[in-house]
This record gives sequence, C-alpha cells and structure tokens, in this order.
Amino acid sequence: MAMKRIQGLVIRLLKSISVFVIVGPLFVSCIAPPALASTTTETASVPRYDHIVLVMLENRSYNQVVGSKSMPYLNSLIKQGALATNYYANVHPSIGNYFMLTTGKVVTRNDTYTGTSTADNIARELTALGKSWKSYDEGLPYVGYLGGNSHRYLKRHNPFAYFSDVRSHTTEAAKMVPFTQFASDLVANALPDFSLIVPDACNDAHDCGTLVADAWLKKNLAPLLKNSDFMKSGLLVITFDEGKMSDKAHGGGHDPVIMVGTDVKAGYKSTTFYQHQNLFKTFIQGLGITRSFGAPSSTSAMSDVFRF
Repeated sequence: MAMKRIQGLVIRLLKSISVFVIVGPLFVSCIAPPALASTTTETASVPRYDHIVLVMLENRSYNQVVGSKSMPYLNSLIKQGALATNYYANVHPSIGNYFMLTTGKVVTRNDTYTGTSTADNIARELTALGKSWKSYDEGLPYVGYLGGNSHRYLKRHNPFAYFSDVRSHTTEAAKMVPFTQFASDLVANALPDFSLIVPDACNDAHDCGTLVADAWLKKNLAPLLKNSDFMKSGLLVITFDEGKMSDKAHGGGHDPVIMVGTDVKAGYKSTTFYQHQNLFKTFIQGLGITRSFGAPSSTSAMSDVFRF
C-alpha cells in the first residue's frame, strides 16, 4: 500500500509538468509535450500582391552598385521604383542570408551545409494557403533537382533545396525549375504568387563583374516589367545576399534593395534601417500569409516604400 501511495504522488506531480511513460509498476521516462504552433497573426502594412518576384545577386556592397556606370539598367530601375539606402545583410557568407529571406531565420552560416531544414518557411505557408511558389534556378540540371553544386548552379543560393517540405514531396520539389522556364511562364501569364530567381554564379556577379550581371538583368527583367498582367498587381525586388566580404557592417554588409511595381513610390529613397528579416516580413504580408513565423512578430515590414 505504501508503494502505491508513493507511485500515486509521483504520478500526480509529473502530470503537472510533462507527459510520461510507465512500464510495469514504476515510471521510467519523461517526454516533454510538443510546443504549440504560433497563433500570432500578421497585421498587413504593405499592399497585397498577386505576384512577388525576388531576384538575388551576389557579394556587392551598396557603393559598388548605386550610381555605378557598370550597372546602368539597375540604376534606371532605381529611378523607376524605390531604393532602400540603409539596408544591411545579416551575415557572411551567403547561405544564412538566403535562409533569412525565406524562413525569417539564419538557420546556418555554413556554405557547405548538407542537412535538411525543418524550419517553417514561405513554401510551407504558401502551400498551406493554396498559393503557389517557384524557384527559378539558372543552371539547375533538371526540374526538382535536389543534389549539390552543378557547374555554375550553387545549391547554397537555393534555400528551397534544403527544406524538409520540398525534399520529402516530389510535387513540392517540382517547383524548383531551371530558369529557362521563367520566360515561358511569363508569356503564359502563369507566374506563381512567389518567385525566387537565382542567376548562376556568373550572372549574379559572384564570379563575373557587375556589367555582366546588369546585362543579364536587362535581358530577363525588361519583359517582366512590360507584362501587363504582372504590372496589375506585381512587385519586383532586386537585392544582394551580402556585401563584399570585407564589408561586415551589421553582420553582412551594406546592400541596396530596389523595388519596382504596383503601389511602389517611384523615385523614393528609404532611410529606415532594414535587414533581410524586414524584407522577409514584406514578402509574407504582401503574399497574404497571416500567421507570424520566423522573425520576431515585432519585426516590421518595409512599409514606407509603398503607397498604402
């Protein structure tokens, strides 16, 4: 009887702090209850968009880009749209910044990372809402490719290739496509709600000069900005993952962000301090994702660049 009373007291105590497993007459192990999913919701401070297109360039700081004679097309877009002048990447090297822009977290700073990320992410949230996404990756060997680097395709520049949602579902993996599909989707007015465009390691200015990157932007983005379907409710965002490696300001260096599209203030220059988590918040609010995840709920979107 004494033993039963002791067991009863132990059980009542443990029920107040955990879920436990009993084998035979005695308690043998404890299992912490799973954390509840966040119920915090986003209050939109940016316009809702049918299409958001993010173009990622590489390893150039603000003063190498803005006003540069080697990037005349990009600078023409600055005049047409809005420019964030006080924007900084989070870390060096690349990979953590790509994760921040799609999960609201750095996840890893290891460019040779080969793991799988279970962090909540834009792909997961959009799929849950019945919305669409694609990653248009220049040099991707084939649709749904989950392998490592291939010639000028660098896996670390494609965060979707690490997400557990994508790696475990062929229908999700099939949303990672070679960049050649972008032009056909544009002509067919079939762009998804969210597009990540990743030029190869030459055209993104990583290995080649900014003149090469600028010519690539003009060739591939000019048709987008002439597309009437996109311009009805579309947002184009161009940024760099990080500044030059010697630029360590605020973690990842001083970067420009250029936005062009519906309800963007033309010719506007924002002086507000922003980082990638603020751009991430801009995406999730603009896409109609109402559940807050990743970056702290107190993180603001880049609302000052919009007429809203």
